[in-house]
Order: sequence, then C-alpha cells, then structure tokens
Amino acid sequence: MKVMVVGGGGREHAIIKKLKESREITELYALPGNGGIAQDAICVDIGAKDIRKIVEFAAAEKIDYAVVAPDDPLVLGAVDELNKIGIPCFGPTKAAAIIEGSKVFAKNLMKKYNIPTARYEVFDDINKALEYLDTAPVPTVIKADGLALGKGVIIAQTREDAKAAVRSMMEDRIFGESGSNIVIEEFLTGPEVSVLSFTDGKTVVPMVSSMDHKRALDGDNGLNTGGMGTVAPNPYYTKEIADICMKTIFLPTIDAMNKEGRTFKGCLYFGLMITENGPKVIEYNCRFGDPETQVVLPLLETDLFTIMRAVTNETLDKTEIKFKNECAACVIMASKGYPQSYESGFELKIDEKIADKVYVAGAKKQDGVLKTSGGRVLGVTATAKTLGEAIEKAYKNAEGVSFENAFYRKDIGAKALKAIKGE
Repeated sequence: MKVMVVGGGGREHAIIKKLKESREITELYALPGNGGIAQDAICVDIGAKDIRKIVEFAAAEKIDYAVVAPDDPLVLGAVDELNKIGIPCFGPTKAAAIIEGSKVFAKNLMKKYNIPTARYEVFDDINKALEYLDTAPVPTVIKADGLALGKGVIIAQTREDAKAAVRSMMEDRIFGESGSNIVIEEFLTGPEVSVLSFTDGKTVVPMVSSMDHKRALDGDNGLNTGGMGTVAPNPYYTKEIADICMKTIFLPTIDAMNKEGRTFKGCLYFGLMITENGPKVIEYNCRFGDPETQVVLPLLETDLFTIMRAVTNETLDKTEIKFKNECAACVIMASKGYPQSYESGFELKIDEKIADKVYVAGAKKQDGVLKTSGGRVLGVTATAKTLGEAIEKAYKNAEGVSFENAFYRKDIGAKALKAIKGE
C-alpha cells in the first residue's frame, strides 16, 4: 500500500519509522518531511498547510492511506478534503480538531459535560479582561484561544505580569488572530502527565503515559519550548489514577464530542495535572504530542498501521494493542538560543550505530550534507528495562550526534526518578 504522512518534524519521523515496520506498506511518503526523514521516506516538497497541493498529490500518486500528523492541517480540514476524494485517513475531521483549535471550545465542552478542569473565564474584550484581573487570584494562567505553536500559554505570577500577558495577546497580537479571544484560568498545581490515546469515536485505548519537559534549561528554568525531552511511563500516573481518568475524563470526552456531532477519530492527547483534588485536564491536543511520540511509539509492539486502520474503520474494540513492559527516554538536542533567536545551517553528524534511535526535527539536505534548519534539531531516544537505564542510554546515544551550537538539558527524567524513589 502507498501511504503518506503529512508533516515534517520529530513526531512525524517517529511515526514514519514505526510505519516502516509494517509489511503492508510498500511506499512511504512524507509531505514535506525533512533531511533526516528522507532516510526513511520519500520526501515531497509540499507544506503541511497546503491542503490543495496535498490533495492533488494524493490523487495523482493514488495514495491508499494518509496520516495527517500536525495540528494546523487537521484544524484546517485536511482529513475532510482527503476523504472527499476517497482517501482514508488517520486523524480527526475539522469539526473534531476544534478540541485543540479552540481553547474556548475545549473549556466550554468540559464545563458543559462536567469533565474536571481548572476554573476559567473567557474574554474577547481587553478592557473586561484587565478589569477581571484586578481581583483574580494569582498566579493565574492566560491562554490564547487558537493555535500558537504550543506556546500560547503564559503563567503569570503577579497581576502586573497577567495584564502584560493579556496586552501582548490581545493588543500586540504576538500570536496573531489566536489571541483575539483568550481564556484566563485558575492556576493548578501537581505533577503533569501526558496521555496519548487511540480512539475511533467509540473505544479509547490509552498509550503509555509520559512526562514532558517544557522549559529550555535544567531545573525547569528558562523559557517554555515545544519540549526539551520526555520519559515514559510517567511514575505519577498510577493504575488508580488511570482508572479515574478513564471514568471521569477519557470516556466522557469521547461521549461529549459525539453528542456535539463532532465524533473524534485519531490520536487524542490528554494533558493532565494530578491535583490534590484528583486528575484534571490542562489541555487537549488533536494529534500525537511532540516529543511524547518519540518515547511512546518505540514502546509499541503492535503494528501501528494496523491500529491506524482500525481507528479509521471503527474496529478498535477488536484490535489487541500491546506495549513493551519497558521504559523510554528522549533527549531533545536544540540550537543554542532556542526558543528565541538561533543560528542554523551547521553540518549535522549522526553516528550510524544510533541512527535508528534518532528522530530528526529541524534539518535539511544541502549538497548531499545534512545541516541544521530549526530550533529543535532532533531527539535521541533509548529504551530499557528501567527508567534509569533508559535515561543513561539516551544521554550516551546523544554523544553520537554533533553539530555546532548544540545544547540540551542534562536533567531529563530526574524528576521522574525522584518520584520512583519516593522523594
């Protein structure tokens, strides 16, 4: 079968490497892919948001199945357009992708169907938002309504910071139209957990839980990023918590989307916080997380393509899904200066012995040489029987990668190891 994956980051590289294991796939395309993905799929220079060209390519090449991986094309309706020409897809329709595309929609959905989340208020008027902040408790969380490359959330420690955040979103439009509506919500505390799940709109199968590291620097310091590393499973996500989440969050969310006429099929990502009052939803994503995918998929034993088609065909309840009883760690290697300004165009060298453990995010081939082209350049993953071993192996693997101005956190998984020891 001819399969195409829309997207060109580390998440897509992880998906492609896993799909390559399927015997049923004869040709694998990436749109647009990147210099690293080119080792594992045929890259086609069509942007992930160029829906018209994506559909034209799929029709011309007689693609049998499509995986739409990033949030933007999902929210723009790529799945709907591909379905119109008879191409089955993994990923939600535009109507369902709104669960990530609009934070206002997501919060109102949770409120309507009693799904546990932080208390919140919605504003489309800057003056009313600023007035509300005069009495709102701090710290507080300010969120742009629409997509913002995973950076549309500001945690404000003081009222002054909160007002500055509101002005930057609603006046300065640092996130463009995404900031025309905002959510101001209660600041929750507790361990954060990411749970990706397969769902066909009826059945929900959670994958291995994970722990992301959003801050750029060691000790959870520095600016928020798209993710500097991750480990799986997350030690805070116990069986007891998992059972509560299934009953109070996962199934109610799927039911709520069905009742709203927005049946969700694909990968639904639950960003959770384990508060003293139980697990609550921080955010939903309408797709695989990045870099969570880079630790979750290496632990998957079942053929990913089989699962994806079961989601499309709504036969997930008849599909056995197995994960290895192991742990995984991923260290993101970035360009110095990320997430702000950074230089790129440096030669990227990857030791062949660890190439299968590397997921490339920001690199391009230039005159036959792989060069850096983004802030987050790649993720280096390892699996092992224990989390400590997986982390140690991931850092050892990172020694097999080199490029000028490379930097990475040295404490990925440290918090998880403390939790395991009960510290």
